[in-house]
Amino acid sequence: MLIIPAVRSVITYIASLAYIALAGPLGLIFATVFRWKRGLYAIGHGGTWLALALAGIRYRVTGREHLPRGAAVFCSNHESNVDPPVLFRSLHPQLHILYKAELHKFPIMGAAFDVGGFVAVERDNRERAMESIGRGSASLRAGNSFLIFPEGTRSRTGDLLPFKKGGFIMAIQAQVPIVPVAVQGGRAAMRKGSVIVRPVRVSVRIGEPIPTRGLTVNDRDRLIERVRSSIRALLDEGPLWT
Repeated sequence: MLIIPAVRSVITYIASLAYIALAGPLGLIFATVFRWKRGLYAIGHGGTWLALALAGIRYRVTGREHLPRGAAVFCSNHESNVDPPVLFRSLHPQLHILYKAELHKFPIMGAAFDVGGFVAVERDNRERAMESIGRGSASLRAGNSFLIFPEGTRSRTGDLLPFKKGGFIMAIQAQVPIVPVAVQGGRAAMRKGSVIVRPVRVSVRIGEPIPTRGLTVNDRDRLIERVRSSIRALLDEGPLWT
């Protein structure tokens, strides 16, 4: 039956939009006027918790002992729309995100991304994309951690798509480790062409950090293969839910 998931989806959308409309501007004011960036992130975590809870999205995480103390690039596979909020909640209290520039056009969201230090990438413009990578590298050197989805889009089958190089170049330039992350279980939340969000159980596996210290941009392809192999191995371990 689709009635219960449909009703839950409507409630989730309405509550999430209301939360953004009310809390978003307040968070932006505090973050810009009082330089209270942590407060903006707290509001972001509150909104993602609300949306996930109302939609019935549950998740488990393993491998937290691998989380580095300093800045890092978290590199994850991408199979569903619920991956970003789940990982935002799971990986780091102030996780920055390297995201596609099209999302910047949404009201309030784009402004919050800017104030929060997220970096938009115009994938069809190489020059601007490299400028974005440079900003991300500078942010990493300043101590901020990033989440990247190197496949660039969701995999419809669960098989890993080819990895884009931007996030790896960013990590090499900043000489920070890359943390492989495998997320599973979210694909059934939203079927292709449907706006209904179904309850699912998501598994997040965090792997051991892969260092980039001493590497140069010429080493990026080997680094990509190493990270890709690590994510594949984590996925092969299967879900955390029984």
